[in-house]
Amino acid sequence: MAPARFLALGDSYTIGEGVAEAGRWPVQLVARLREHGIAVDGPRIVATTGWTTDELSAAMHAAALTPGWALVTLLIGVNDQYRGYPAAGYRERFLGLLQRAADLAGDVRRVVVVSIPDWGVTSFAEGRDRTAIANEIDTFNAIARDETLRAHARWVDVTPTSRDAAANPGMLVDDGLHPSAAQYAMWVTLIAPAAEAALRERGTP
Repeated sequence: MAPARFLALGDSYTIGEGVAEAGRWPVQLVARLREHGIAVDGPRIVATTGWTTDELSAAMHAAALTPGWALVTLLIGVNDQYRGYPAAGYRERFLGLLQRAADLAGDVRRVVVVSIPDWGVTSFAEGRDRTAIANEIDTFNAIARDETLRAHARWVDVTPTSRDAAANPGMLVDDGLHPSAAQYAMWVTLIAPAAEAALRERGTP
């Protein structure tokens, strides 16, 4: 069987703002999967710092993506929250992206959705209402989790890890906002089991 094809959709957290290519969590995930004996190609990453759900949707259309991906990951929404977009609108836009991810994977069980980390715990949020940020991110994540599980896709919650890690040296890059490769490695520990389970669905009806 040919190596599995992996598509990673998202924003700055998926492209790994501020880290070397090898430190991006999708790249680290591939390395982890290979260590576990799973043949998988390097990730195709469709993600850019600052993207909202709408901007990711437009980029997916422009990329002319076609089905045939054994694994698709989706991590999106922090910029919707940051720009003050209503949570109700996020549900509709997230659902559209989730459906497109399922279509690309050919099976919703091969879609892994990763929660939005909490940037409110970082130094970038100094002077802002950190409690309000946390509450809004929790609301967005509750929506994404609800729709992910309802669709029978896979959900991975990295938000508690992001909250714990931000206080530790070396867990953020120099901008004081984005995770470091070391923090992404912690995320991969959580994501890898879901990715492996998703890949086990490869070739099943």
